[in-house]
Amino acid sequence: MPENTPTHNSGEILAAGFLPDDAMNALEAHYTVHHYYRADDPAALLQEVADNIVCMVGTSHALMSAELINALPNLQQISVYGTGTEKVDASAAKARNITITNTPDVMTSDVADLGMGLILATVRRMAEADDFVRKGRSGSESMPFSRSLGGKQLGIVGLGKIGSEIARRAEPFELKICYHTRNEKPDAPYPWYPDLLTMAAEVDILVLTAPGGEETFRMIDAQVLNALGPEGTLINVARGSLVDEKALVQALQDGTLGAAGLDVFEDLTNPSEALFSMPNVVLSPHRGSATHESRGDMARLIVDNVNAFFAGRGAVTPLPDI
Repeated sequence: MPENTPTHNSGEILAAGFLPDDAMNALEAHYTVHHYYRADDPAALLQEVADNIVCMVGTSHALMSAELINALPNLQQISVYGTGTEKVDASAAKARNITITNTPDVMTSDVADLGMGLILATVRRMAEADDFVRKGRSGSESMPFSRSLGGKQLGIVGLGKIGSEIARRAEPFELKICYHTRNEKPDAPYPWYPDLLTMAAEVDILVLTAPGGEETFRMIDAQVLNALGPEGTLINVARGSLVDEKALVQALQDGTLGAAGLDVFEDLTNPSEALFSMPNVVLSPHRGSATHESRGDMARLIVDNVNAFFAGRGAVTPLPDI
């Protein structure tokens, strides 16, 4: 049983978005959960239950707007399944002293593993090689060479926990690591580039691990891709919103950029179809945290945050800025 399991119910929960079955089942075992995201008439549901809602939950893709937050007069906590909270109107929550929680750290290693895997798969052309063999071409043709990792320059955009873990994994491959963040990290053992464009021009592989949101929206534009160059590789395990996808497709098509490994897209449900036929692109359907271990830990943590709230304890993983 998750920590802080309540002994009573006091108030109700609004599910602003989908939660996996293990998390939702655990919540519904103790609380009344209203499914706003799948209601036939969401406005009518709000009118009926708004005064009773004290906690709201959803994945990091569930929109929790100022309008929705302010429609819940007794809301006290918003618990997000995932690390990204850009879909939550933090200003509206802060104005009412509403606590926001997420599920940090538990997925860090798995996302970093996938990031390193995409680097290997893309630079060593592993998906292309797999297709080459499956189509029976290996007996009569010679596949073009790939490139070595050793000695290449790896630039990380956003040296947080996931970025740091990718850097740690990259070191044994003899990659030379540098990073770009808004502010230098004094304890980081790698060179810092205050200017993204300058770093992009000097690295072979650019890995994105920065958070989503307005400040990073389409920060990887045509100019950055051009700086990365025809031998450069872009890896994105962060948010699709960081990349101008039309510019990315164009750069890959015209050879301005060499290759890309993508776990996220501007529209997760509808990636650009032009990417599907590109042999120099490795695609993943947002699987960074999609392991049994990470998703189980995420489910336990969101339930622990909700249970702690209803038990009158402080949140387990509150956002530090709220």
